[in-house]
Amino acid sequence: MDQNRTIVFSLACAVCVLFACFANAQLETQTKPKLAPIDKNVLNADQWKQVDQSVERALAWLASQQQADGSFLSIESGQPAVTGFGLMAFLAKGESPTDGRYSKTLTRAIDFIVSEQKKNGLIAALAADASPISRSRVHANVFASNAISYNHAISALALSEAYGQCDGAQAKKLSEVIEKAIAATVEMHNWKVRRPLEKGGWKYIVDDENVDGSDLSATAWQVMFLRSAKNAGFDVPKENIDRAMAFVERCYSKETGVFVYNPYYQITESRAMAGAGIVAMAHGGRHHTEKAQKSGDWILTRDFTKFNADKSINNLDWQPDRYVYGTFHCTQAMYQLGGKHWKEFYPPVVETLLANQKDDGSWPPEKYDKQYGNCYSTSLCILSLSVPNQMLPIFQR
Repeated sequence: MDQNRTIVFSLACAVCVLFACFANAQLETQTKPKLAPIDKNVLNADQWKQVDQSVERALAWLASQQQADGSFLSIESGQPAVTGFGLMAFLAKGESPTDGRYSKTLTRAIDFIVSEQKKNGLIAALAADASPISRSRVHANVFASNAISYNHAISALALSEAYGQCDGAQAKKLSEVIEKAIAATVEMHNWKVRRPLEKGGWKYIVDDENVDGSDLSATAWQVMFLRSAKNAGFDVPKENIDRAMAFVERCYSKETGVFVYNPYYQITESRAMAGAGIVAMAHGGRHHTEKAQKSGDWILTRDFTKFNADKSINNLDWQPDRYVYGTFHCTQAMYQLGGKHWKEFYPPVVETLLANQKDDGSWPPEKYDKQYGNCYSTSLCILSLSVPNQMLPIFQR
């Protein structure tokens, strides 16, 4: 990293820290106790070097997969979220869209994501321009239609995280896009719900009685986006954050002692939802609570050494426990918890990820979500390994 790049990045981080402090004052209603420490010696010097080399190889491979339109290769229903994950993977290593070896790669990815925003503010390849936002199917496959909500939140989050490192015309363009994205997220948050327990959460796009209502999976990404936007200085309604946090808390299952997919079917436990719940709680300054701590304890009882194993962990054949996606959420969560949770969790995950990286620098596709391809899985593995870098403001402690 040359001197100019170091100065620019340092200033961006300083601005994000200031905004984060402001956001904490606005979003939190309780004083946080001292956080559990992060053990910097969880890996030795040689192991840290191996992690760095692994990420470097993965980024080089990811850059080679960028398409002519700026996207990272995936299917249409996965865009531009997969490109958003790729963008954040580079940012997590300290790469910048303003200068450096991958600046053009990042800029092209940003431009692609921006190009996918619809007039109603949604950022998703398959989304319709209708305003208010249409809840009708736009694809024969209902899952492809429902993926619109994920595409929007993840893509908007990626742009918000990149915003602090952009300047001039690029920053102005992103500002307008993020403002519209916030409005779309708030509009979706205000949709009517069928059950009282759903209040405060986000749901899938399709309005179908056979489709689940609000859930922690969709809600966690929307909360991340809103918190990131708040950190970056955008106006985010406090009322929406408060409602969202109340919903997240209701997704904690006293029966299983962990955050689950939704509050009305409380045996839907998975690694991804356990981690997502903790991270969402952290955004509200609540990761010191018993619910977050017990969810962290639950994660420590799960096996992350069997790479890409997606077998259900609660004997529900219809509910695979995605490995790469779950590892991403849990790594972010355990870093937030710190202490024993981080110390016991991170080293075996590193060993497993490094042992299963392909010779070309990529990781195999997620077993259950293989349709999204290697760019998706590789980006999530990079983000998991790069947590200690603390380069992405949204995941900073």
